[in-house]
Amino acid sequence: MEIGVRILLAFLLHQVVRVGGQEDGRHEGCVPGFQVKHYQVTYSRPFQKDQQLVQVEFDDCAGNKDVMFEVSDPGFHVDGDLNLVPYQDILFSGPVLFIHGFNAHADDMAQVEFTGLPIQSSHTLRSILGLGHTPPYRSKRSLLVPPMIVTENQRDPFPRIIGKSHVISPEKSENHIFRLKGPGADQDPKGLFFIDKDTGEVSVSRSLDREATDSYMLEVSTTDFAGKLVDEPALLLITVIDQNDNRPIFRETRYSGEVLEGSPTGTTVMTMMAFDADDPATDNAVLRYNIVRQSPDKPSPNMFYIDAEKGDIVTVISPTLLDRETLPTTTYELEIVAKDMAGREVGLTGTATATITITDKNDHAPEFTHPLFEAKVYESSTGVVVNLTVDDRDDPATGAWRAIYSIISGDPTQSFEIQTNPDNNEGMLSVVKPLDYEATEFHTLLIKVENEETLVPDVGYGPSSTATVHVTVEDINEGPVFFPDPLTVTTMENIPVGSFVASLNATDPDILHKQSIRYAVLRDPAGWLSVNPVRGTVNTSASLDRESPFVHDNKYTAVFIATDNGSPPATGTGTLVIRLEDYNDNAPFVVPSVARVCEDAHDMNVAIVGGRDKDLPPNGAPFKIELGKQPGLDKTWKVTRVNSTHSQIMLLHSLKKANYQLPLLITDSGVPPLSNSTEVKVQVCVCKKNKMHCSSAHSHSASLLVLLATLLLVLLSDDCAASGKALFKAAP
Repeated sequence: MEIGVRILLAFLLHQVVRVGGQEDGRHEGCVPGFQVKHYQVTYSRPFQKDQQLVQVEFDDCAGNKDVMFEVSDPGFHVDGDLNLVPYQDILFSGPVLFIHGFNAHADDMAQVEFTGLPIQSSHTLRSILGLGHTPPYRSKRSLLVPPMIVTENQRDPFPRIIGKSHVISPEKSENHIFRLKGPGADQDPKGLFFIDKDTGEVSVSRSLDREATDSYMLEVSTTDFAGKLVDEPALLLITVIDQNDNRPIFRETRYSGEVLEGSPTGTTVMTMMAFDADDPATDNAVLRYNIVRQSPDKPSPNMFYIDAEKGDIVTVISPTLLDRETLPTTTYELEIVAKDMAGREVGLTGTATATITITDKNDHAPEFTHPLFEAKVYESSTGVVVNLTVDDRDDPATGAWRAIYSIISGDPTQSFEIQTNPDNNEGMLSVVKPLDYEATEFHTLLIKVENEETLVPDVGYGPSSTATVHVTVEDINEGPVFFPDPLTVTTMENIPVGSFVASLNATDPDILHKQSIRYAVLRDPAGWLSVNPVRGTVNTSASLDRESPFVHDNKYTAVFIATDNGSPPATGTGTLVIRLEDYNDNAPFVVPSVARVCEDAHDMNVAIVGGRDKDLPPNGAPFKIELGKQPGLDKTWKVTRVNSTHSQIMLLHSLKKANYQLPLLITDSGVPPLSNSTEVKVQVCVCKKNKMHCSSAHSHSASLLVLLATLLLVLLSDDCAASGKALFKAAP
């Protein structure tokens, strides 16, 4: 019973799939499923076990792998050779059985009718489908509803009788009426079919369209006059037979393809594919293709051929004649006709245009239009000097036409460069390093041209793919050149005004001309220098100061200009860098200018001061800091050296809270040493709870802990005193 139910459901699903398949426009050359839907078997004697009754035709269009079959009557099966055979000897069978074939690629139903069967009772739909022999409605009758067919596009008159349902009963009975239900009867589309309630004749009411719906599944039943069911519903399959009412259609009106020039005869260019909405199982949808026109028709009207069945367009013309550069055009148009009915005269046609482009291959080497090109260029100039022209017969839109230039010889100093102009494919020869007329008046270059794309094997680059370029250098008045540039000298700062600093050296590149040179100052930021206009000697016009803001990293930079007497005059510039050595010309000074101590000699009564000097070592640290020469200072104050740059001021006895000016003398280590007398304001403050309270209007509280930390850092830095470098600044 389960198999019969699955068969019935599969049959119904198959009809839905078929309708859906028609709606989505699926028409392929191979239609998966049973290639023949209806089979007949004549009953002459009881069926014997393994008797081959009929061979079904099933194709999943993918090799029929893992195909399974289910038969509505469990007494039959389909063997490996697709034969319907009984499992055992069978005396009687239902008049119709269904075969369900399915795998991953196909799912389809076929119907087998048995003719010549002895009349048997109780052949209900359930027995035909193998669903058992005990109907839910007890009846000695059976309802026989054979499948029916109707041709699409029928003309009036309507209605037309398409078949008849029968009640098989051993007794003559007229106490029933036929009823028809399902899509096409009492469901949308309503009214297509109706049944004569007395005779069981089924009629169609109007013309059908197979491409809209190719089959209808209805139910036929009988009831008594009171509406009580007499015969349980039986399935009625109405199949719409196709007519050739649809022309082949190409999805597009124009198709494009390409073929490389010189391709062998028989090369596939493209495939044309048309579709026909008619039944793919009939000749109505079997298409044949043909080329009816080629434009232009030179050099041959039959340059291409189309496979009538597959739609493949292939070349017929020989590879020699398929030469893009000699053909009258690179684009050919073919008018393609697709005809159904397997191409017979009665078939309908559809038309499309195939445009075939002959594409280029690199079978022509580029050639220079002239073997010799000439150019003139002024010395010391750069830029494009000449454009080299070439001819190439290949397609300008491809790498088979685009040129690549290279300099083979004549440029040992790499003063020239050649690039391709992308707009016209010319070679632009440029000077990238200025040429010198006095060194070489003429240059002879050998230039080679190639394509971006490699040439085909049987084509090579010939003599015309190289050219000679003569470049003539023309003389101009060049400016003087300083050597060396920059010129670096070393001198002491503060040398007397008028002292000699350096001698400039500028030469004229125009050695073939006798020209004089005059010098002048172009840029002297501090105004310290002067130059002899003829000899080029540089002297000081002011004192050189290493500590000046115009000096950076002990270097002073000035720029000079040299001018020749050519026509017109030419100039050149040169740089002079003066490295200044230090002279002890800056006295040291004490920092900070204000120091703080506590009034009680037992508290923090020490202040740290340090020395500073603008001069470089050894004209700076170590510094000697001592009290001034005023009498009595040493009774109250004491100065002690901490390291090479710092000293401490100590209060020897308590003083009242006030501000005191303490004279100090600081001396550097230069030769001769320089000293400086200065005063430091010492604020004597009241110190309580690590805070300093000073009397000055500008004084502020400071932490004693900070003062202690500062002193500690000074003491720790004493190890670095030997190098003359201070590692910290005094606390303010």
